[in-house]
Amino acid sequence: QVQLVESGGGLVQAGGSLRLSCAASGRTFNSGAMAWFRQAPGKEREFVAYVRRSGGSTYYADSVKGRFTISRDNAKNMVYLQMNNLKPEDTAVYYCTATAGLATTNPLRYDSWGQGTQVTVSS
Repeated sequence: QVQLVESGGGLVQAGGSLRLSCAASGRTFNSGAMAWFRQAPGKEREFVAYVRRSGGSTYYADSVKGRFTISRDNAKNMVYLQMNNLKPEDTAVYYCTATAGLATTNPLRYDSWGQGTQVTVSS
């Protein structure tokens, strides 16, 4: 497994930006896909974005497409989520996750999870 630690969450007004970071250690970082999921109170955990092993291919949930950008730096063992034009409905705990397998939107396919970082967007 990979150990993951997220940072960068906080309180921001609607229309603002935040950059989440995820530091990874343990299993060879660049051996699989990385993703961000989020979970709002009373809701199921939902997929946000993933980036494939090489970093050259990404995929986003429709709700964040055009506003969020996922990236990874394999040399630094880091994954990032740049969030622009934030909306109140983006409020959630954001989780970084890793898999040794192929990229997927299914959270059950990811075997390593961070502790989460809270993002709150006020209207």
